[in-house]
Amino acid sequence: MVKRLSDMPEVEARHLARIECPTYDDTPLLAGKPLSARRVAIISTAGLHRRGDRPFQPGDGSYRVIPAETPAGDLVMSHISVNFDRTGFQQDLNVAFPIDRLRELAAEGVVGSMASVHYSFMGAFPPAAAEPHAQHLAGLLKNDKVDAALLVPV
Repeated sequence: MVKRLSDMPEVEARHLARIECPTYDDTPLLAGKPLSARRVAIISTAGLHRRGDRPFQPGDGSYRVIPAETPAGDLVMSHISVNFDRTGFQQDLNVAFPIDRLRELAAEGVVGSMASVHYSFMGAFPPAAAEPHAQHLAGLLKNDKVDAALLVPV
């Protein structure tokens, strides 16, 4: 595994060195109710959406809505990256979107409930491109009474 730019091919190292890496202020953890009382939404960066929905485009910072009852066979992946491996997703949706595991946790009482809707971003985008979408998404999560998110970076 390559860990330093100096260990990479020069062209790739130059490309990665040009990418802006924003910094964020630390946010302390907030106390809250136990997980068994929380409503949980999945937010994936796998570029997933329902068949027929608008596919993701390069630099797209928007998200797609995935209703909780969406059958696995109705989900497709339009992640834009030549380096993105779809094998795990093709073998088991839960690798990129652990909906079955979340259903199990809700049935066992480990989590209080599942959100009615889950979301997917593409992930291969500049962070600033997602900011207005993330702010809108925060309102949707609040309206669904979601108080915990399972962030699935793919």
